[in-house]
Amino acid sequence: MDPAAVSSTAASIGLRQLLMVLGDSLVEVQAAPAGLDVEIRGVSLLDPEDPPTAQPGELVLVIGARGRAAFPALRAAGRDGAAAVVVKLDGPGQAAALSETAAEAGVALLSLRSEARWEQVNALARAALDDAPPGEPGMGAEEGDLFSLAQTTAILTSGIVSIEDTANRVLAYSRTTDSDEADDLRRRSILGWQGPEGYLAKLREWGVFQHLHSSDEVIGIDSHPELGIRRRLAVAIRSGDRQLGTIWVQEGSIPLSERSRQALLGAARVAALHLVRRRRELSDDVTLTRTLLAGLLDGSTGPQPLATHLGFDATRPAAVLGFSYGTTEAYETPGGVAAPELTHSEVTNLVSVHIAARHRSALVTQVDPRIYVLLPQLPRGIDTDTLRGWTQEITDAARRHLGLPLRGSVGCTVPGLGEVPESRREADRILDAMVSAGVTVAVAALPDIQAEVLVSEILTLLSDRPEIRDPRLTALVSHDTRHQGRLAETLLTYLNSFGDIRAAAAQLHVHPNTLRYRLRRAEQLTGLDLSRPDQRLLAMLQLRLPPTG
Repeated sequence: MDPAAVSSTAASIGLRQLLMVLGDSLVEVQAAPAGLDVEIRGVSLLDPEDPPTAQPGELVLVIGARGRAAFPALRAAGRDGAAAVVVKLDGPGQAAALSETAAEAGVALLSLRSEARWEQVNALARAALDDAPPGEPGMGAEEGDLFSLAQTTAILTSGIVSIEDTANRVLAYSRTTDSDEADDLRRRSILGWQGPEGYLAKLREWGVFQHLHSSDEVIGIDSHPELGIRRRLAVAIRSGDRQLGTIWVQEGSIPLSERSRQALLGAARVAALHLVRRRRELSDDVTLTRTLLAGLLDGSTGPQPLATHLGFDATRPAAVLGFSYGTTEAYETPGGVAAPELTHSEVTNLVSVHIAARHRSALVTQVDPRIYVLLPQLPRGIDTDTLRGWTQEITDAARRHLGLPLRGSVGCTVPGLGEVPESRREADRILDAMVSAGVTVAVAALPDIQAEVLVSEILTLLSDRPEIRDPRLTALVSHDTRHQGRLAETLLTYLNSFGDIRAAAAQLHVHPNTLRYRLRRAEQLTGLDLSRPDQRLLAMLQLRLPPTG
């Protein structure tokens, strides 16, 4: 084994994330006895002339030893604690024997496609490790990576995406399925890691590269069946006046989505941040920006550091958008199916791409379990309806493309960056109420659900301050708990129905006389007098508190 070929990075990445980076067009999982969440901490190349050894957590690329000749490398990798081994197969019959050996050794086995190149897998795996935060497993959800961005863009456009540098080398691409119908250019570009020269010459002839070099606008390229080429869209990735690369979207088995051009504009702006970071032009800029943004949102840092760092005008209007999802704030789709768990990067990328298309200066960060968007330097006079519309576009896209019922809130527009914590607090108040009050709308500003927000906060106060509750109502809830009764539920339903006996009985699916009996019983047990407005009001509030253990 060549010592210089071993990755020396302190970062790590999960095997599952690495497979997303490599894609099905390069490797296939043959065995994963420890699952796909094992950590990969380095990459090594094993030459047939080297003794079969490995380091803990390594991805071992077994070069030149096909099929059964890879058995010693598999056993050594398991013995030495390697995470996974990549081999090439001579034929389909070898997969079973190799998989059995890998399972016995306790090491994951990946097979490299026959037409793929070892140097490509080596470079991609090392790049994924370089993008991972040092000392932390997996790829950072905050930073994401170009492969994750390509996948998000593919979802939003319903197309097949590749991201290239200015030399037309493929930097990242979306995963494909059998139904995606990737054309010959797509396959050759990925396997060759560069667009075919013949097609590149055509693009130059058609003026595509000239357009990308001089314009931020999306350009369309018609299909050319005689060349084996399907319809495409492309957009330049820019940092100021300089082009850093291009995002290409190929149309697959279904037409591209109506909002593909808008999604591409947003994706190009997000990709620019990744490419600038890769070129080390911003050094620790990503970490610094995230730190300053977090400090501004929670009020621990003033506005000037972030404004100076990014060149923002701190005196122009700003606003914060909030988004919630995930198991800590569980909810269901209209069909009753629980929302699928998604990686942070998928959701954050979707939000980033959409908001970047609307507001170039937008900053996105995640503070578990919520995602926040800072909108600095807003036009003076911008209205809440516009911000609500941007937020609605994002929640609609999350439901349509990811199957995720994302909730969105629009914080108040404030005069400058110094008041951003106020907008963030309002965004949080709205999200808190949407979860606790079961608000059905996906997006809201404070005027939309002001009553729900205030009632939610009153209930929080009651929950935190037992001394200001009515002990008779507490006793009623305890009585129901001991006797499996429904007196408290009946009383609250009656009060919520404005005292309409028949309406309340219909909601509870009981006879009106049964409801009257339960109300009398509740009054007898507690001494409540429902003819008194104050007691009715307090009962309506206190009985909405969630049960305590």
